[in-house]
Amino acid sequence: MTVNTSETLNFQAEVKQLLHLMIHSLYSNREIFLRELISNASDACDKLRFEALNNGALFEGDSELKIRVSFDAEARTITIADNGIGMSRDEVVQNLGTIAKSGTKEFFSRLTGDQQKDAHLIGQFGVGFYSSFIVADKVTVVTRRAGLSADQGVRWTCSMAADEAGAYTVEPEEKTTRGTEITLHLREGEDDLLSSWKLRQIVRKYSDHIVQPIVMKKEEWDEEKKAQVLTDEDESVNQANALWTRAKNDITEDEYKAFYKHVGHDYEDPLAWTHAKVEGKHEYTQLLYVPAHAPFDMWDRNQRHGIKLYVRRVFIMDDAEKLMPMYLRFIRGVVDSADLPLNVSREILQESKDIDTIRAGCTKKVLGMLEDMAEHNKEKYATFWSEFGRVLKEGMGEDHSNREKLAKLLRFASTHTDSPEQTVSLADYLGRMKEGQDKVYYVTAETFNAAKNSPHLEVFRKKGIEVLLLADRVDEWVVGHLTEFEGKALQSVAKGGLDLGKLEDEAEKKEAEEEAGEFKDFVEKVKSSLGERVKEVRVTHRLTDSPACLVADEYDMGGNLARILKSVGQEAPMSKPILEVNPKHPVILRMKYEDKRFDDWAAVLFDQALLAEGGQLEDPAGFVKRVNGLMLEMSGA
Repeated sequence: MTVNTSETLNFQAEVKQLLHLMIHSLYSNREIFLRELISNASDACDKLRFEALNNGALFEGDSELKIRVSFDAEARTITIADNGIGMSRDEVVQNLGTIAKSGTKEFFSRLTGDQQKDAHLIGQFGVGFYSSFIVADKVTVVTRRAGLSADQGVRWTCSMAADEAGAYTVEPEEKTTRGTEITLHLREGEDDLLSSWKLRQIVRKYSDHIVQPIVMKKEEWDEEKKAQVLTDEDESVNQANALWTRAKNDITEDEYKAFYKHVGHDYEDPLAWTHAKVEGKHEYTQLLYVPAHAPFDMWDRNQRHGIKLYVRRVFIMDDAEKLMPMYLRFIRGVVDSADLPLNVSREILQESKDIDTIRAGCTKKVLGMLEDMAEHNKEKYATFWSEFGRVLKEGMGEDHSNREKLAKLLRFASTHTDSPEQTVSLADYLGRMKEGQDKVYYVTAETFNAAKNSPHLEVFRKKGIEVLLLADRVDEWVVGHLTEFEGKALQSVAKGGLDLGKLEDEAEKKEAEEEAGEFKDFVEKVKSSLGERVKEVRVTHRLTDSPACLVADEYDMGGNLARILKSVGQEAPMSKPILEVNPKHPVILRMKYEDKRFDDWAAVLFDQALLAEGGQLEDPAGFVKRVNGLMLEMSGA
């Protein structure tokens, strides 16, 4: 339906905030406006070429796709035009009036008001079209979607003048050619951009790799005017070839970085990249990047994350998520296949064995790049891990074929440093194992401090045995799928009976047996008092400072995992904990001879152990009442 009237609409609140930030935080890097607009124009051309595979009429007799940059010194405007897919009226309102990104609220909540820090965050979020307002106080967009009639064109206008800021106007516009034309009305003080030389310099600096030709009017010296003047002849400013098809030796580091900013829509340089041509049964080229920072929507597993797919240099789709496993959804880049059909769809990708082969090859290449980084550039790998470590951990349960490689890439906190930084690899742990130690010990908890201060660690700290401190939710998933590493079993210190094997001497074992016999009646009495709350009560020598702790039976679900499942609305299998008591602790020795209020002592003992492992009390008021009663009795009140 054609809308024949002009309509003024208000921006989404987040857009207003972003526009304000754009103007005040990103001015120091103002040249990115041209990079962003050219990148969008290139995407529009790619999308037209793809849609035209099944509907050649969309080309409207003009299949030579290009991007034009021009300026008008008198009007003080710069125009970026493309003959790509264009937009309908609804698409204009959707794309230019709202930010349809998950993670938007989180993004705005993290802004600090510090221009330098905010510029960094804006770069992670992606600025796109709105970067126009860094240099312009008014922007006009004239566009028509390919396939619609000339009278279906749309004019979108937005001025940032004080009385008009926050609103934009949409009205019909006759447009005989498809595509989009963006005109920037420059702010005061931006006149240096009204120069053919300056615009060419920016294009070559940021957009030389764009596949479509970026054309400008050719300049010639006019002897009469003693100045360079524009002619009617077009010339291409960029190289206009697919960067990934060139030999690695012919591509500079700056070119790789510039291409990443285009393909990843990122503001910062990538952390690392890999570029390879694969030949054999399947032929394809891969250029894959690891970003320096996690995107805001990384934890939205429903969001499409992936890489650009090309077939013989023809763009097929953005975010081809089948080309990369879910746990590598942060990888950006392109894959160009020589074998896939041009009419490939997302449905075909689901079934294609060729895609499975490409996916396996890309995964192997990325993991190889990360292995090399971890071995030869530990500082850079630490940066990678802090941004993407939790996502990479998901791979332990998702990618069985690469589990060994992934296990070597994992990093954890441990009692070796007692620091929350996850810097310890499993190989590091094995290298520090005590003589006679045959297991890799770990503890899981909801927070690092809960793990670090867990009573289950007491005997391990006493003996100097390192324990991995696992406080990420995904860690329960990791240890559920990683049962051993290089022949050493992974063992939770909070599950099953404590068996330190050769790390215990005979005297300790004998003492433990004697204490178990001595406290046999006591543990039976505690078990009888607690009833159905516990599976078993037993004496332990894993504790040195605490009176008691809760452990899960060897094949039962641990308390931390049960709480995680409950927090996301899943039912955890019913299992009762085992209460272990420290026979040397004054509280236990006091209880051994208690009769009158034994049940209160036993209940407090259990509740304290539950709290110490991060659990929640069923009856907090009852706990407080019992503690107060015991305190008053001991004080003689």
